[in-house]
Amino acid sequence: MKIYKVGGAVRDKLMGVDPSDNDWVVVNSSPKEMLSQGFKPIGKDFPVFLHPETGEEYALARTEKKAGKGYHGFTFYFGKDVTLEDDLSRRDLTINAIAEDKNGEIIDPYYGQSDIQNKVFRHVTDSFNEDPLRSIRLARFHTYDHLKDFKIDKITKEKISQIVESDEIKKLSPERIWSETERALMSPNPNRYFYQIISLNLLSPFFEGLKMTECDTLNLSEVRWAELQLNNSFKVSENLPIPKKYINAVNVTRNLKMISFDISDEELIELIDKTDFVKNEELIKLLCELPKLSNAKDFIIKIIEVMKKTDFTKLSKVPVEKIKEEKTKIYKKAINKINE
Repeated sequence: MKIYKVGGAVRDKLMGVDPSDNDWVVVNSSPKEMLSQGFKPIGKDFPVFLHPETGEEYALARTEKKAGKGYHGFTFYFGKDVTLEDDLSRRDLTINAIAEDKNGEIIDPYYGQSDIQNKVFRHVTDSFNEDPLRSIRLARFHTYDHLKDFKIDKITKEKISQIVESDEIKKLSPERIWSETERALMSPNPNRYFYQIISLNLLSPFFEGLKMTECDTLNLSEVRWAELQLNNSFKVSENLPIPKKYINAVNVTRNLKMISFDISDEELIELIDKTDFVKNEELIKLLCELPKLSNAKDFIIKIIEVMKKTDFTKLSKVPVEKIKEEKTKIYKKAINKINE
């Protein structure tokens, strides 16, 4: 059994960046031997194990072959005869196909260090475009501070074009697309992810309607997603499993966009009623910092303060058939205070 550190952890170390986590590959071993060493199995498609002490992931060296459509359309082989070079050859980019042994020696069969030095994203082998998710991940790699200035190799771009033309992206799991997108929203440079989505023609089917990429006014992922939607007139496709906090942020943003000083009382009542200014107070205050909402900031903040002081408890004693009528009366009194 030989163990090597691989992937992003080695790349980041070579670039002087502290890796957030470590990935390991195990050569010349078997599931039975890993279990005997105390490793805990977690892999579904191929043998991946958690270290009994560190909890880090250790995967048996493997090769893979395209056997179907989409991200899961692969068969894997992880026999003891699979070499480190074999395992590295299946990785996406040369900068991620570098390994380090226990003595700190670097194994770099695909010249990833040269591409790091030259700031180039380059695919490892011609099998790059067999995995359509790699195109989305490559867009996300641009969000890292230490990778944001890397350029995509010309032939690698051609590989991505082949992925787009194959329509394989449509077969990807929406959960995987959202996972990459959410990681981008949490990154130092979220705009770059969406810029690359446009630049690499990766809009269909998950990002249709995306034209403007700015979404980094604030450092909170759900607000960034809301800002992206706001800057694209809420036309970015949401054909994704969007978490509730993101959906709420977008809905609140859409409502706030409709608020202005000259809005009618009836329209304002409707917006206040469906926005819940008290429950969403902190979110609304953050959203008011967005450039496209800042003009109405003072008015919106006043709405929050008035609604916090508005008493709706009396509605508990009102017959069901009259609740809407009485609630409207309360809102009208609140609006009079807002307009003072």
